[in-house]
Amino acid sequence: MIVSINPATGAETAQFAVDTPAQVDATLARAAQAQRRWRTAAVEERTTLLRAIAATLRARKPMLARLITGEMGKPIGEAEGEVEKCAFNCDFYADAAPAMIADMAVPGVANTELMFDPLGVVLAIMPWNYPLWQVFRFVAPALAAGNGVILKHAANVTGCARAIAEVIAEAGCPAGLFGLVVVEPDQIEAIIADPRIAAVTLTGSTQVGMIVASQAGRALKKQVLELGGSDPFIILADADLDHAARMAVVARFTNAGQSCVNAKRFIVEAAVMDGFVERFVDHATRLKLGDPLDRATTLGPLARDNLRAAIDDQVRRSVAAGARLLTGGAMPNGPGFFYPPTLLGEVTPGMAAFDEETFGPAAAIVRAADAEDAIELANRTAFGLGASLWTADLDRARGLVRRIDAGAVFVNAVVASDPRVPFGGIKQSGYGRELGAHGLREFTNMKTVRIDAAPALATP
Repeated sequence: MIVSINPATGAETAQFAVDTPAQVDATLARAAQAQRRWRTAAVEERTTLLRAIAATLRARKPMLARLITGEMGKPIGEAEGEVEKCAFNCDFYADAAPAMIADMAVPGVANTELMFDPLGVVLAIMPWNYPLWQVFRFVAPALAAGNGVILKHAANVTGCARAIAEVIAEAGCPAGLFGLVVVEPDQIEAIIADPRIAAVTLTGSTQVGMIVASQAGRALKKQVLELGGSDPFIILADADLDHAARMAVVARFTNAGQSCVNAKRFIVEAAVMDGFVERFVDHATRLKLGDPLDRATTLGPLARDNLRAAIDDQVRRSVAAGARLLTGGAMPNGPGFFYPPTLLGEVTPGMAAFDEETFGPAAAIVRAADAEDAIELANRTAFGLGASLWTADLDRARGLVRRIDAGAVFVNAVVASDPRVPFGGIKQSGYGRELGAHGLREFTNMKTVRIDAAPALATP
């Protein structure tokens, strides 16, 4: 039995039965059958479905947003924004997919073109932190390309998973093409190995990514992995400190710091360290911790109690190693899984807040001697998902971004995913890309086709 718990109260809200092997088998069978027809459906039929999904998401936004908040604690305004982003993503692919999967001539090669065929049914193993967005950012391009989808969602957002299935069905998706399995982790390997699954996509921790990659590798299944991150937020001496500090709060504390692309390590040139820290503390302490259904709340609870315990442990270990607690860091009393906005100063490599992924509302502030040192510190991590660089010198910025190990670098802006551009990482942040044309084509067979004219028949 899977239990849903409200993070703001700690109270149980729902129970869900785990699928039996027979139920999983039936779901896979339906998906495989539906996908065989869907792969030949006209692209106009596929994009019509995406537009209908977008409209259904918007129509059900109030209910979906409250469900997100109730299952994982996101403030209601952020939850509404998540639903709208899902709808925008579906609309984007409805407009853009026909060109992305159109047959493509190969310049300079006679009679040769590329075709993009669907792979089949793709297993999507999705996390709880953006319970709708993580799913729809994959589902929209996958369906547009002609694939079927099996969703295995995080246990603590099973209610959201069911709501997603309802939205897609209500929009007119062919029966079985989108399937939901509610299973325990030890059931996943058999699903990956099933011949009806063509590929796997996972968003989650690096540790889980290694397990899934191993299982998919043994079955020779294509994978896209979007894993952990320890994104640097680099402030150079010529940056607008007040603007950077205000954006630092957004970058770190959105979704209570529970995002792979939340900024984690704030690397500041020594010349402006004091000025930045003063501003960062000021803006962070203005956050309002409380009921995520209250629109005045800007920082909700963590999604689970063990996540709160983990971030508290990382803070305590960092302080014990010499970091300076600037604000926060005390576990609140009362119900729910709340943790205050916490800033750690004088963090150095070797401390938990520098070396590990911190998935919660705690920021590590790191002193850099100069810009060169800042880049070196930024790259001193096992991760490589996103990074942001704050400076007034855009010419210098263009040179520096090439030296930052990351799948995305934003200059004077907060890192965020966008349906129009590829998203993904390097190193232990995973491989492959989601979103944009690259994300759509990840789950296609790029087929090289040469068609020469038939030789003329000799006349008698």
